[in-house]
Amino acid sequence: MVVDIVIPSVGESVTSGVVTRWVKNDGDAVKKDDIVLELETDKVTLEVRAPESGQLKHVAKAGDTVDIGAIVAKVDTAAAGVPASAPAPQPVAAAAA
Repeated sequence: MVVDIVIPSVGESVTSGVVTRWVKNDGDAVKKDDIVLELETDKVTLEVRAPESGQLKHVAKAGDTVDIGAIVAKVDTAAAGVPASAPAPQPVAAAAA
């Protein structure tokens, strides 16, 4: 399942912010509640966290201005616990009879 990471509401007067930096790289394995990016608004800098464990896919880029409620990344939960660069498992040789 793919879960969206959206910019949370931080107050009525704040309508957008700038992605100042990605803490986790595109394709990284993340755990639920890991900080994945920092967002700066005119009032506050906030840390946006992963809603679930899985593989992170960036949608926005550092420096992008995004609206509150916008999707900035996705987490593929089917890839939870599997590093993006993990080698394929080797087949097990059958025992000789």
